[in-house]
Amino acid sequence: MAGVSAAEGRGIRVALFDLDDTLFAHRLAVQRGITAHRHSLGGDIAAVDDEVESARWHELEEFHYHRYLSGELDYLGQRRARTRAFVAGYGQNLATDAEADVWFAGYSAAYRKSWTLHDDALPCLDALTASPRPLRIGVITNGDLTTQTAKLRGIGLAERIEHLVASGELGTAKPDAAIFTHACEVFDVEPGEAVYVGDRLATDALGASAAGLRGIWLDRQGEATDEQLATCRTARVCVIRTLAEVPALLAP
Repeated sequence: MAGVSAAEGRGIRVALFDLDDTLFAHRLAVQRGITAHRHSLGGDIAAVDDEVESARWHELEEFHYHRYLSGELDYLGQRRARTRAFVAGYGQNLATDAEADVWFAGYSAAYRKSWTLHDDALPCLDALTASPRPLRIGVITNGDLTTQTAKLRGIGLAERIEHLVASGELGTAKPDAAIFTHACEVFDVEPGEAVYVGDRLATDALGASAAGLRGIWLDRQGEATDEQLATCRTARVCVIRTLAEVPALLAP
């Protein structure tokens, strides 16, 4: 663990979380969803290595979704761009938006069937809300409000989350300080009374810390470099491997 000590977790009233790949196992669902969709289509698209194609779909998602977050594309536009780039690898061309939307809808259905929580998510939330000083729970996500709300409902978290703040509704995305301070305003707390936990160092933990919240970086794979750990120490960001570590950090 690097960054703030457990004792400095005192005074926290609100625990805010990233959704995708922090609470929700997004990448696993993506991998399963694109594999199932490819196999359902048959032909050449089903014959290529699953691991390679899952990685390629994920890379395209990262690239085009950030184009959406930057305002270069709208939400449907990034889906269509991702889909067209993916099928182009098989020499296919989805000439119309309607064709791209139908293809993506097939993937989306398979993706939804694969939705699941990370194993450490519910125990963490249970511990935070059942402690002698229960914390209020919220989510800040870079995404479309309708889509992310559906995820919360689909994985059984909707009743546990007091407020969901989505960049698609607010018009600003992490790591911009505005989305973090807006969340604090929604909860009526000062930034120093809130902690933010996310799986991306710059977007989540450093962004939250710069906005005055206590940042926690969830490094599930233990891939932090020495340079990143030094950055965390300077920014007073905690580094953890599992959400199971969060309740102890925030214990009164």
